[in-house]
This record gives sequence, C-alpha cells and structure tokens, in this order.
Amino acid sequence: MNHSVNDVSSAALRPSPDLLLIDCPDRRGLVHEVTGLVSRHGGNILENHEFVDRETGRFFMRTEFVGVAAPARVEREARELLPAPATVRIGRAGGHRVVVLVTREHHCLGELLLRHLHGELGATIEAVVANRPALGSLVGRFGLPFHLVSHEHRSRDAQEADLLEVLERYQPDYLVLAKYMRILSRGFLERYPGRIINIHHSFLPAFVGSNPYRQAFARGVKIIGATAHFVTPELDEGPIIAQAVVPVDHSHMPSAMAQAGRDVEKLVLARALGLVFEHRVFLNGNRTIVFE
Repeated sequence: MNHSVNDVSSAALRPSPDLLLIDCPDRRGLVHEVTGLVSRHGGNILENHEFVDRETGRFFMRTEFVGVAAPARVEREARELLPAPATVRIGRAGGHRVVVLVTREHHCLGELLLRHLHGELGATIEAVVANRPALGSLVGRFGLPFHLVSHEHRSRDAQEADLLEVLERYQPDYLVLAKYMRILSRGFLERYPGRIINIHHSFLPAFVGSNPYRQAFARGVKIIGATAHFVTPELDEGPIIAQAVVPVDHSHMPSAMAQAGRDVEKLVLARALGLVFEHRVFLNGNRTIVFE
C-alpha cells in the first residue's frame, strides 16, 4: 500500500493515546465499569488488557484510549469508583528521561544509543555515566553527555555520593544498568524504587563469578539466555521484565558463546525497556504483570 505525504504528516500530527493504568482489588464488573467511564467521557478505546491474580485477588488493567478532553477527570473518577486500596494513573507512552550506567562492555549501550538516535527507544537518554573511561568515545559519537565516576581507590559510599550528584542534574525517570558492573547499595536503590532496570546473562545451570562463558563451555551448556529485571537490594532477584534464550552446541567455543550471550542480552534489554516505557509492566510483589 502506498501512502501520500499528507497521510504520513497527518499520522505524525495525530496525538498519542492516553493510558489508564489500574491496580486494585478485584470485584465483579470492573472491566465494564472502567470502559464505560472512558466511553462516558467521549473516549474511544484502542487497546485494552486486564488480568486478575487469583492468589492475591488483585486486578490489573491497561486501557489505551483517545478522544477524552480531560483525562485527569477520568483518573479522578476511576479512583472514586474502584475498590480500595487502588493505584490509578494516567500516562502516555514515551517522554521518559533515562540515564544509562555502564562499565566497559559496549554491546548493550551501543544498541540503546542506536535506537535512541533513530527514535526507536521510546525515551530520551539524557546522559551516560560510567565507572571506567572505556566507553567515553562511543558515547561522544552520539553527541550525548558522558560522565566518569570512577570507583578506583574509593569507598562505595564516596563513589555513590558522586554518582548521585551527577544524576541529580538530569532528574531521570529510570536508570538503566547496561552491564554496569558495580553492586549498588541499599541506600542508593531506595532513591529509585522500581525505577532501575538491569540486564544479565542467564544459564541453565547458572554460573557465577569470573568467566561464566568458559564455565558454561566446560559444562556443555546447550542454552544461553538473558534476563532483564527491576533492581532490588536482593542481588539479581528483582521482578523479571523479559527473558530470552538462544541455543548453542558443542561447536561453540567460549568466545562464540560470549558473542551469543551479548546478542541476546542487548535485545532482551531493549525489549524490556520498550515494555516499561509503554507502561505495559505492572509490579505485583516480586513478580510482574506484562501486557504485550
């Protein structure tokens, strides 16, 4: 199908949909009540997802709509009609401010920088902060601020204090740990609850410590994967956003396994960020509800 210039420009000018995001105790008729509320305000629902966690009795709903002149009224009235305790938000996809934290591995950062350059990330990278200088030249090619906050010969408290000072300049909505190889303190994490996203390799079985791909090779691993998750004080145990695996076999040397791992890591991280930035991820204790 061919599209005229007018078609393209009209699409570009079309306002992005509003999102009604709900987390509350379940009860009969909630979907009908919420969709009816949007309709009464003149809204047209473009997409709707809902889920009930039968173990906890919690109801989750993501409603994408257009045509409402005052979305804040929909939010207020939804809060009044829903059973307490309820979390109700109006949002829009995109518009998030992001700071990326890195060390020296380039693959995840490079993927995010390219998507950002072409408007495919769904957020704005405000800056990149590193504890080593290796990736400064890469960031410079994309015209973004790069800050080195070294950890060498410094306590974690001192290094984190300087890191927080840099972050304060940008007021990020989210921090993305794109292979940032430092363990953040509980005090640091508590400043950004539910707003720090990490990526790491996942093996069956799991290997920790140095040279995980050599360990995987020695054990004859047949699957390599990656996990993107929210960061909590419990190391690598935060709510999972996205995962993927790729097959390997006896012909994969450790270097080939490492390359396969890098490939899946960067794609899983980008996918997880896209879901978060489109408000498709709801926290449910230490689990997530993901509306794809």
